[in-house]
Amino acid sequence: MVPRRRYDVIVAGARCAGASTAMLLARRGLQVLVVDPARYGSDTLSTHALMRGGVLQLHRWGLLDAIRASDTPRIRTTTFHYGTESIEVAIRERDGIDALYAPRRTVLDPLLVDAASTAGAHIVHRHAVVDLKRGPDGRIRGASIAGADRRAIEVDASLVIGADGIHSRVARLLGADIDHAAAHASAAIYGHWRGVGMDGYHWFYEPGVSVGCIPTNDGETCVFVSLPRHRFENERDRGLETLYLDALRHCSRELDRAVRESDGPGKLRAFAGEPGFLRRSAGPGWALVGDAGYFRDPITAHGITDALRDAELLARAILEGADSAIANYQAQRDALVRPLLDVTDRISSFEWELDEVRDLHLALSREMKNEVDLLLTLDSAFAGTTRVASRSPAP
Repeated sequence: MVPRRRYDVIVAGARCAGASTAMLLARRGLQVLVVDPARYGSDTLSTHALMRGGVLQLHRWGLLDAIRASDTPRIRTTTFHYGTESIEVAIRERDGIDALYAPRRTVLDPLLVDAASTAGAHIVHRHAVVDLKRGPDGRIRGASIAGADRRAIEVDASLVIGADGIHSRVARLLGADIDHAAAHASAAIYGHWRGVGMDGYHWFYEPGVSVGCIPTNDGETCVFVSLPRHRFENERDRGLETLYLDALRHCSRELDRAVRESDGPGKLRAFAGEPGFLRRSAGPGWALVGDAGYFRDPITAHGITDALRDAELLARAILEGADSAIANYQAQRDALVRPLLDVTDRISSFEWELDEVRDLHLALSREMKNEVDLLLTLDSAFAGTTRVASRSPAP
């Protein structure tokens, strides 16, 4: 049930990007409504991994201790395997970060939702934005929201944010164009296993295939394989398990043996792959954040970090209170992520030899450092849960 019929901001989507944006705005006193069609605490497709930028955001917002308290393993090394060559990178302690983390989405998403609720946002699950309300000038003035019974109610707002994923309904209703599309896409198959016995993140690469090993909650390890999308489409009739185990065996006999000897998943999950994109993400009375506005191939496991970063960039723009600031949010985001998107696209093409993909990872590391450097320049305006007097976005 929607508690009120007027808010400063409506957010469609209560996952990483939507819940974080709502939390940050509510902490600064805005009246925020968040709706999501899924149930509270439900799982979703994810590789779980947080990179340094994502961990830094949780630390800055005062939420990292809750991740640690959830028994999410501390990741202190990242190891890249290029054929027979292995390169281990230690996670150095700096800026309040002494490890990386990969929480299950059943841990991270409820934590962010609860933090948004504590800050004063109204969270309504099993409801979705089904239409947008436009003023005579074409400006977005609110949304129609419906639950399972499909009976819609109109809610007024100064701003509507689409944080509803790759196939965003809000973006579709807005007719938001894709400004740039990547050329390639990888497919992924993953499962969760107990007793794999590998500490830290491990990324394995062989021509035409990649494997990731990510320790997460409850003593489990997420093990995923990435394949060129065309191969997945051509060979999926062989079955997910066959494709998955073949890729494991090709990349790492050690990991293949560990998985076969482990307690296996109830089922494997698959993502068939979609090319990355930059979508038009700001306009009069609306904005897009997270995968709704920007998506890149999951082969580099950076999606959650992207969402947490962009949530703050958007929240800061909204609090400036002008359409021009929200437009600048998109410009800032695009300038930051375009190099990340381009490098990821080249990796997801699988059109590389091992020495080339190693160089691509070095380029990716440089861009991720630029991301962290940007986050470190931001002040602590969103730390803690204190609310200040209401500041509405532009009318």
